[in-house]
Amino acid sequence: MERNRSEKHDSEEMRRLEAIFQHSQDGIITIDQRGAIESINPAAAHLFGYTPEEVVGQNVKMLMPEPYHSEHDGYIGNYHQTGVKRIIGIGREVQGRRNDGSTFPFFLSVSEVQLDGRIIYTGFIHDVSEIRRKEKELEESRNRLKAIFDTVIDGIIIIDAKGLIRMVNPAVSKLFDYTAEEMEGQNVTIIMPEPHRSGHDAYMERYQSTRKPHIIGIGREVEGRRKDGSLFPLNLSVSEVVLNDGIIYTGIIHDLSSQKAVEKEIRELNQLLEKKVDDRTAELSATVNKLLAAKQELESEIKGRQEVERALRQSEKELKQALEAEKELSELKSRFVSMASHEFRTPLSTILSSAAIIGRYTQEEQQPNREKHIQRIKSAVNNLTGILNDFLSLSKLEEGKVANNPVWFSIDDLCKEVIDEIQGLLKKDQELEHKSAVADPMIHLDKRLLKNVLFNLLSNAIKYSKEGQTIHCLIKSETEKLVLSIRDEGIGIPVKDQVHLFGRFFRATNVTNIQGTGLGLNIVKNYVELMGGQIDFISAEGQGSTFTITFPL
Repeated sequence: MERNRSEKHDSEEMRRLEAIFQHSQDGIITIDQRGAIESINPAAAHLFGYTPEEVVGQNVKMLMPEPYHSEHDGYIGNYHQTGVKRIIGIGREVQGRRNDGSTFPFFLSVSEVQLDGRIIYTGFIHDVSEIRRKEKELEESRNRLKAIFDTVIDGIIIIDAKGLIRMVNPAVSKLFDYTAEEMEGQNVTIIMPEPHRSGHDAYMERYQSTRKPHIIGIGREVEGRRKDGSLFPLNLSVSEVVLNDGIIYTGIIHDLSSQKAVEKEIRELNQLLEKKVDDRTAELSATVNKLLAAKQELESEIKGRQEVERALRQSEKELKQALEAEKELSELKSRFVSMASHEFRTPLSTILSSAAIIGRYTQEEQQPNREKHIQRIKSAVNNLTGILNDFLSLSKLEEGKVANNPVWFSIDDLCKEVIDEIQGLLKKDQELEHKSAVADPMIHLDKRLLKNVLFNLLSNAIKYSKEGQTIHCLIKSETEKLVLSIRDEGIGIPVKDQVHLFGRFFRATNVTNIQGTGLGLNIVKNYVELMGGQIDFISAEGQGSTFTITFPL
């Protein structure tokens, strides 16, 4: 029974040791006297990047970088012969080699164990990579701060709660002509003149008891005292820093000597300038009195000349306006003659030739031919009538004889009326698509002017579109606005011509073979603006045009 209890105790002890071995955060490796790995716990295997199966039975030097890799077997043999320990029972920081070849630092402690008549060695591995990384970062941070502290232009002085200087940077040594060794450990009053020199310790005690600052956290202009006793102005700002071992005060010292010298020079220059200004003022006063007398004599002469110059400028302005008007009139006449000679000659020639040909068709069976030429004569007469109507409308607009007489009417009815009248102008297979999306068709505009505008834009869309293309007429109401849109799929307007599109007698460069006076869009624009509306368009050559008219409701 006693034996069973002993075996049970040993079994529980083994389970505890096995749990410790498997779950330890530090690595544990056992090797025999030849250096072969007998066991490795998961933490050690993970640390070196191996599985336990990959390392058990291998020489432990596989986990070592050079030169330890090559020297390890010799070290074990030397220890067996001499018994001199270098790591066993001592422990030290070494380098490990991972499966991927990278190295890392760890603290290794090795113990020697007698087991069943043989010796094994147990190594405990504690990874210190993170510690060394943080130490390196701390060192780099310390070096950066030291570099800033040593190279900053302003002076930095650190004192303790007793007023003793703990540290100064080179700028402070240069400012006060002391070495750092001469200043450190001394009371900060060695760089102060009276009365601050005598009162400083009392000030420190008062601040520490009352916490009411005079300079700390505020900063002000004071004087510093050099080693030779000379004084210089400086700006001092002091901050309080609480450390684990007490409170320190850091003073930032900015030398104001150059600034004060410049300020003094500026004051002296200002005084000199003020004196010169006073002298100049006296001289100018005498000169001004003389000029005033001369001014009175010249004023009457200048006034007369100004009146003459004013009359001349007015005459010049009127002459320029007359010349511009004459130039514009000359250009309009030239364009009118050029256009009229072409636009009148073409239908007149058609009428003349068709009338002559009709006279030759005397037989009854030739009636279709006579009808054909009669239709040509009617079309030519209609063209002439349209041209004369454009001239008449332009003349009335220029003379101000076109009045805006708004009445209430249905925009839908007006559109249907215009579309019915314009059907005869459609080319073969052309279609006119009309859509209305107005909430209330009743509008208050000049019906006659709006009909003329719609007729002109629709006839242009038909004229500049090819056979089989569709003309779109859309009427819609937006917020307090009526919008009429005429879109075609025709020849479009070249970009370079678009800026002149609403000018009188202007025609785009791509419509030379299509009849027109160049007045229609000019008249449309005048009619739209006369009714308080606005006309805009977008167009691309070869892709058609869209004209949009907007009227406020």
